[in-house]
Amino acid sequence: MKLSPHEYVPIILLRNLSPPKLCNGTRLKVVALQRHVVEAEILTGCGAGEKVFIPRIPIIPNNFPFRFKRIQLPVSVCFAMTINKAQGQTLRRVGVDLTNSCFSHGQLYVAMSRISDPTNLFILAPQNKTANVVYEEVLC
Repeated sequence: MKLSPHEYVPIILLRNLSPPKLCNGTRLKVVALQRHVVEAEILTGCGAGEKVFIPRIPIIPNNFPFRFKRIQLPVSVCFAMTINKAQGQTLRRVGVDLTNSCFSHGQLYVAMSRISDPTNLFILAPQNKTANVVYEEVLC
């Protein structure tokens, strides 16, 4: 199923366009869609609240036996994200789905520490518990 972004839909940037404001992982909100650009508002980081234009860019995949180029918007609809993608983000409200346990050192910490107010943290965990993976050799 393909989702098309509409106004006010959250999106995430998939390429570095203009660091530090427009980097891979920056969350934005669609303000308007035009034929070749998306007008968006930055939701996170040093540019939060700023309106920007995200252009279509050439993307050349290298995982095919032949070469081709396509022009596309470097964004994806982002109602949810992986724990790894959430690292470095600050969010107002977080829901963490732990029906599958974390599988790497520090993932549980990253998932739980994206917000400053614990009343806005919602956890889905079977039987109200989960494994916390810790590599003892990295601890001091």
